[in-house]
Amino acid sequence: MAEDRVLRVRSLLESVRAEGRTALTAPEGRVIADAYGIAVPGEELAADVDEAVAAAARLGGPVVMKIVSPDILHKTEAGGVVVGVEGAADVRAAFHRIVENARAYDAGARIEGVLVQELLPAGQEVIVGAVTDPTFGKVVAFGLGGVLVEVLKDVTFRLAPVSADEALSMLDSIRSAEILRGVRGQAGVDRWAVAEQIRRVSQLVADFPEIAEVDLNPVIATAHGAVAADIRILLAERQPVPRRKYSREEILASMRRLMQPSSVAVIGASNEPGKIGNSVMRNLVDGGFAGDIHPVNPKADDILGRKAYKSVTDVPGEVDVAVFAIPARFVAAALEEVGRKGIPNAVLIPSGFAETGEHELQAEIVAIAERHGVRLLGPNIYGYYSTWQDLCATFCTPYDVKGGVALTSQSGGIGMAILGFARTTKTGVSAIVGLGNKSDLDEDDLLTWFGEDPHTECIAMHLEDLKDGRAFVEAARATVPKKPVVVLKAGRTAAGAKAAGSHTGALAGDDAVYDDILRQAGVIRAPGLNDMLEYARALPVLPTPQGDNVVIITGAGGSGVLLSDAVTDNGLSLMEIPPDLDEAFRRFIPPFGAAGNPVDITGGEPPSTYEATIRLGLEDPRIHALVLGYWHTIVTPPMVFAELTARVVAEFRERGVEKPVVASLAGDVEVEEACQYLFERGVVAYPYTTEKPVAVLGAKYRWARAAGRLGAEGPSAEGGGGRRAGLLGGGS
Repeated sequence: MAEDRVLRVRSLLESVRAEGRTALTAPEGRVIADAYGIAVPGEELAADVDEAVAAAARLGGPVVMKIVSPDILHKTEAGGVVVGVEGAADVRAAFHRIVENARAYDAGARIEGVLVQELLPAGQEVIVGAVTDPTFGKVVAFGLGGVLVEVLKDVTFRLAPVSADEALSMLDSIRSAEILRGVRGQAGVDRWAVAEQIRRVSQLVADFPEIAEVDLNPVIATAHGAVAADIRILLAERQPVPRRKYSREEILASMRRLMQPSSVAVIGASNEPGKIGNSVMRNLVDGGFAGDIHPVNPKADDILGRKAYKSVTDVPGEVDVAVFAIPARFVAAALEEVGRKGIPNAVLIPSGFAETGEHELQAEIVAIAERHGVRLLGPNIYGYYSTWQDLCATFCTPYDVKGGVALTSQSGGIGMAILGFARTTKTGVSAIVGLGNKSDLDEDDLLTWFGEDPHTECIAMHLEDLKDGRAFVEAARATVPKKPVVVLKAGRTAAGAKAAGSHTGALAGDDAVYDDILRQAGVIRAPGLNDMLEYARALPVLPTPQGDNVVIITGAGGSGVLLSDAVTDNGLSLMEIPPDLDEAFRRFIPPFGAAGNPVDITGGEPPSTYEATIRLGLEDPRIHALVLGYWHTIVTPPMVFAELTARVVAEFRERGVEKPVVASLAGDVEVEEACQYLFERGVVAYPYTTEKPVAVLGAKYRWARAAGRLGAEGPSAEGGGGRRAGLLGGGS
């Protein structure tokens, strides 16, 4: 009974806690393993030599002997493990040697005895474990085990608990997945038995939040089962303070008033140029915001021709957003007034809070906001833009090109890079939002809103951390089936792993967990800032692919080779051209060209050859995406290529044939104008690069798979190096 096993484990953990311990001994680990059906070998605890001899005789055959001490966590390092002991004399000798080694390792260690354990048959060593990640909570891990686990670091992670199918998918998500299936005549492992070990460990840590880490290392996997040779369990020293939760309905109600306000108050509005309060007022007024704008300043009667109020409580009627442009030390008092006024959102531009070490000051404003039911954006931000409302609530430069891309950043500098990119590329945005210290509102709140916002087609987020990884995953899973979510996760260090108490903990560096969990959520991870921005700009332009067959048509053999590399690096599938299609392409290319894939039409061909081959690529239903490689020649100038390509793509679109088409243009500076022309007409094109257009196409495919538009993720997106490359894009 599930209830009985929980009671058994609870009782054991409480007794360990009562002794002031955080590490369970091997026999205690065995009790938990038995309760959860985690397969372990037969074993007995021997308090003295005679008991060890008797235990070895009962188990039969060679045995493994291990020190049992609550004070010795790493038994092998202490010389406390002997493998393959057989016969009474050897058992006696091993017992004495193990105890002597343990005393030498730690003279004060409490020794409860020696564990005599059945020696498992040879098999593939894997590791199954779980850790408590500061961002995502309980996370289950799987990878190759044994002594090489921390060297190879071939491991994958999932949020716990996992289903049986999710556990099974983890076996295909490591680079060495083929080893588990059997190589060079070796039998494959019992995959379901391994997956069941993963599932049971994940359920254990989900049931008991006080368990910080679990290590089954190694698990010996054979064709007939999977047994944990060693189990290590560590308890947490303290439980995290639970974060305040808001329902989806509450988030949407608050975000609607933030992003679509009817009335905005500017606290600290100013008539003095150069002041943040003046810049915010000017942007709101000059940006054409149609709602009410109320300046608040106790020393002014009017600001920019609008009546000023001594306090926000004096403002008539309802106010949806209060934008703060005052020094940090005055924020708490003004926020109290905002709360009394019943304003649901406060946008805190000022710095001088947690980012400068003023944690108490930030905690104070959070407490005030919670008491009054005010949601906080910031502090330490540049403000935000909601372009479809003509709302520019920021002290930075205005931006008013409306479109379908929502962009967020934790950093002001990155926010301005986003703004400059949008302006240079003429990217239409639905919103640009600064998050800063994320004292309250964070990525999962914004993701929940943008997922429902009809103006938003793609969401791109720069983040340094997540306050609540599980809330983000939940919001992402609800959003991804409707629109792509692109994330640039900054900070790829694994410093937190250095102090880990288990193999699994040492493997669970911050970025390793983020990598797998973001993919699990269906998020497209960008390797760099420019990649994030290009994905966000391009994904709404490209139609959703209907299948995996990618064909390259190029005017330059060198580009064709590089484009082929990029296709492979991004986890895409170069179509194997069937004979009839090969023959069809050959009718349009010169004898010294090459059909197959890439289709090389050579550089000296006229526009008609480009047009005929592109037309054929769009016409044949077996082809699902086109990658075009253009080489600048006088025979087919860049704008001629761009115009014919755009015309043919538009013609097929009118006929209901929509396929993603991306292009790489190599040539003199005229190719830049040609690329912009193509981009504006639904063909994602870049000059001077073969990698970027294919990386964008790869990102579109990853979203299509995650959204269920291409069915389950296939081998091109899972397993081996293709999985990593496909996740990061651009072969990074």
